[in-house]
Amino acid sequence: MTTYMSFDVGGTTIKYAYVDEQGKVTEKQAFPTVDNAEKLISQMVAVVKDYAAKKTIAGIGISAPGIVRHDGFMLTGGAIQAFNGYPLAATIATQTGLPVAVENDANAAAIAEQWQGNAVGCQNYLTVVLGTGVGGGIVINGDVYRGSHGMAGEFGWNVTHDVDPTHELESFSLNQHAAVVSGLVNRYNQSKQQVAADATPVTDAREVFAAAKAGESIAQVEVAGFVQDVAIMLLNLFANFDPELILVGGGISANDDFINLLQAKLAEMIARHESLNRIKNIALGRVKPAKLRNDAGLIGATYQIKKRLESEAKHE
Repeated sequence: MTTYMSFDVGGTTIKYAYVDEQGKVTEKQAFPTVDNAEKLISQMVAVVKDYAAKKTIAGIGISAPGIVRHDGFMLTGGAIQAFNGYPLAATIATQTGLPVAVENDANAAAIAEQWQGNAVGCQNYLTVVLGTGVGGGIVINGDVYRGSHGMAGEFGWNVTHDVDPTHELESFSLNQHAAVVSGLVNRYNQSKQQVAADATPVTDAREVFAAAKAGESIAQVEVAGFVQDVAIMLLNLFANFDPELILVGGGISANDDFINLLQAKLAEMIARHESLNRIKNIALGRVKPAKLRNDAGLIGATYQIKKRLESEAKHE
């Protein structure tokens, strides 16, 4: 069975594993991320050589933050500044002698769902990843859409609130309202400290949802606002892309209370939107949680190198 080496590069850790041609992830490990390109490359190459000594590797897939060109050149590296303007695919390929595909992390998570997740058989769909910010992946006719510069899917940059000219514009973006960390958790902490300056900040959205469920008014207000902001984003995405499916990912997608609240709010808002309400039963897609969570980046990165090598083999 063909085996691939996959890396999921994050701001805190770099996960790596074997992934086979059926999407099975084995021998997963990780090492800490440092903002030093030379050191990261050295560690990644060492891992590849170690794994290749135990099992034949057909190619390497890498999921990484930032804006990634189709050829694996990093225009930006997201939280990893050392990867700004960096030829990641070419460097790894040269040092390992193996073919390499690099994909933006949100795009990797999106395409993984087509292979092994909740978008199997779906050709036109979106993924929305709710985390520190709001990431997104766009799949059109079965392929990831990257845009002219590789940055398509930055849904979090959209401005959806009234603009105050005395503030920086991005403070009104979805990244500050519909994200889990910079949105819900941060706004809850700020709101709570307005009432009690010595309130201990929370770090997990589950604490906010638990407080709301227990009847705390501040938590209820912030959860309601967060859910509405996410629903508005989905409403706009349906109008802009006409997807068959929107998959909501990130750790919060495993929270049934959140998914139920979101589905109810979205249904309410569609009912209030004359044009969308008119077509809701004949030409409007669905919203579901993403299936793949922690392994989505590893699986999606592998799927891209797998598809490329299979395509090249057909044309030989």
